Amino acid sequence: MQLNDEKIIALFFARNETAISETASVYGTKLTKLAAQITQDEQDAAEILNDTYLRAWNTIPPNKPEYFFAYLAKICRNLCFDRLDHKQAKKRRANLAVLTREMEACIPSANRILAGIRMQAGVEEEVEAKMEAERIGGIFNQFLEGLPVQSRVIFMRRYWYADSIREIALRYSISESKVKTRLHRTRKALRKYLESEGISV
Repeated sequence: MQLNDEKIIALFFARNETAISETASVYGTKLTKLAAQITQDEQDAAEILNDTYLRAWNTIPPNKPEYFFAYLAKICRNLCFDRLDHKQAKKRRANLAVLTREMEACIPSANRILAGIRMQAGVEEEVEAKMEAERIGGIFNQFLEGLPVQSRVIFMRRYWYADSIREIALRYSISESKVKTRLHRTRKALRKYLESEGISV
């Protein structure tokens, strides 16, 4: 029987190495899918999965995550972007470029917004860029909290988990055209919200 998050985290605090195998048992499949969707490379995804477990081992304790999977997903996602940055400093994978273009359709300064999103996941930036990204990231979180639940989860599945339009449609049993429309409206609403907060877009 699988352990719950509280018991797994207790194993980390006890420095019991079964914490890793228990984490893999509960969340290995989800983390592998996340890494594969972002990197588009099975070998990279497998290596990142192991690195995610190691990073969790090295940071718990002192950290005691309230939402364990969210904590692991942040680590995994950051490692994925680090791997892509290392392998393709000048050109990201096609699916990530598509996400940026989608944002730019409504928000010309999409790179700044995406930097803010990444900052919320703990990605390192230069000092000034970090401060700006932290501010934008905080505003972005406020925007998300004000969205209807379905709009929020669709937006996050697309731009946080890098799900395809088709995957989102299947997950929530809606048409692909509805997903596209919802994402378009949310991006427009985000633009207006950022402008209302004094952020030039």
